[in-house]
Amino acid sequence: MSGDYYGHPRREMQPFVPRDARALLDVGCGAGAFGAELKKSRPELEVWGIEFDPGAAGRAAEVLDRVLTGDAVAVAQGLPPGRFDCVTLNDVLEHLVDPAALLAAVRPLLAPGGCLVVSLPNVRYFHNVVDLALRGRWEYTDEGICDRTHMRFFTRASMISLLEDGGYRVETVRGINPTGAASFRLFNLLTLGRFGDMRWLQFALVATPAD
Repeated sequence: MSGDYYGHPRREMQPFVPRDARALLDVGCGAGAFGAELKKSRPELEVWGIEFDPGAAGRAAEVLDRVLTGDAVAVAQGLPPGRFDCVTLNDVLEHLVDPAALLAAVRPLLAPGGCLVVSLPNVRYFHNVVDLALRGRWEYTDEGICDRTHMRFFTRASMISLLEDGGYRVETVRGINPTGAASFRLFNLLTLGRFGDMRWLQFALVATPAD
């Protein structure tokens, strides 16, 4: 993977982290760009990261408060319960054979009133559907919906089901990174907005433990 792959600050996801959070765990933190960007505007925020790639983890350790390297499920199971006000999973779950295992592992780490913040690619994204349905193409790439490292694919509905089945209550679902294509605007107009979810490359979700 290129360095850019691990270095996205994900500014569109930062508003979903509660303003009153004081301790955050960024699972799949890459080189730490997301947490480092958050800390610029929130110096009181303590950010820990978990990253599987040792090289990226080394870079993250230079900008975050603490970084743990290894399999996220195993690492999370060794962390103190109730330690974090927010756990973030920015485009992580789609890379896992068993995303439910990670959702279960991070759930006990949330402090009372804490939340899980997740972003996931939308397989119903307009351009992806056009490539598949009209052009008969499903070609893997280095990044994006058809990232060759993706193990799972989700629609808005199945994202919600994944979190609810994992013991969470979904509080917020919001599309991020919309297409600006005129072809989508025409399609959306002609279909009376019935397929509005196809506008979004990804969805951001905020969830809390159901119990």
